[in-house]
Amino acid sequence: MRARGWSVATLGEPGDVLELIDSSLPDPQPGQVLLRVRACALNFPDVLMIRGQYQDRPPLPFTPGIEVCGDVMAAPDGPFPVGSRVIGGTLLPFGALAEYALAETRHLHAAPASLDDARAASFTVAYQTAWMALVHRARLLPGETVLVHAAAGGVGTAAIAVAKAMGARVVGVVGGADKASVASRFGADAVIDRLAHPTLDSLVTALKDALGRRGADVVFDPVGGDSFTASTKVMAFEGRLVVIGFAGGAIPTLAVNHALVKNYSVVGLLWGAYRFRAPALVENAWAALERLLADGMQPPAVSQVLPLDRAVDGLVELGAGRTTGRVVVQP
Repeated sequence: MRARGWSVATLGEPGDVLELIDSSLPDPQPGQVLLRVRACALNFPDVLMIRGQYQDRPPLPFTPGIEVCGDVMAAPDGPFPVGSRVIGGTLLPFGALAEYALAETRHLHAAPASLDDARAASFTVAYQTAWMALVHRARLLPGETVLVHAAAGGVGTAAIAVAKAMGARVVGVVGGADKASVASRFGADAVIDRLAHPTLDSLVTALKDALGRRGADVVFDPVGGDSFTASTKVMAFEGRLVVIGFAGGAIPTLAVNHALVKNYSVVGLLWGAYRFRAPALVENAWAALERLLADGMQPPAVSQVLPLDRAVDGLVELGAGRTTGRVVVQP
């Protein structure tokens, strides 16, 4: 049996190197399942992998798509019988930007019945990242104030959802009036359009006005660059600044004497590392997120659903920073 999928044989920009091909379906090994893809949520790491800029580099050629909702079609063993609807991470090089994908059972969960395929596919990476950053790494408490950068994006909207579900106040930073509207509708208590504040001093002033005299108890920063620098200037006493990534392209440096004087912490969060180094924490986060979802936490913000033929369009827009919420591909 053969099926269609996007293939990367040469590293580069998604619009230049991706090719839609027919290929033979892989046979799942023990501990793996073959999935019929219902939906694949696009992630910024997909773009970085295609460019060859991500920490993990799958062997060429590979099919991107690290996050999936799908039906189990073949399972040599494990907890998911054929026909199960599951969500989670794929096993590259057989990613989910295809009609079929491979996944390891240890990285899958039963898809929440309350979520449609597009939202189910979008639930794992962003919400796990938000939970592990805000709750595990930053020890967020009810009533604290969280500053979320890139607050209209996929992981940013997830951070808003988790922070609000935990009883926090949220200040979001976005790039553009349309994105400000998205973050506000999703639950941010205050939103700052950084494009209206082109200098670092102007952005810091706007942040201070929105955060109030205490400042930010927790910062969720997937951007880096000036976003990180501005955050250091508005940290609350004993605040926690969580570094998620560097979507802005610039890796900042920290004046550690400043962290000492203001008694704040800077911590990193690479969620994927927990899947291998501390899987029990991932399971704990999953159980907590299921409870919050059942209690009314905002589900993933899906802004666009594309057919498989147009997956490259979504990756190009995501790589250029022009998307809001989650972009999902459904074969």
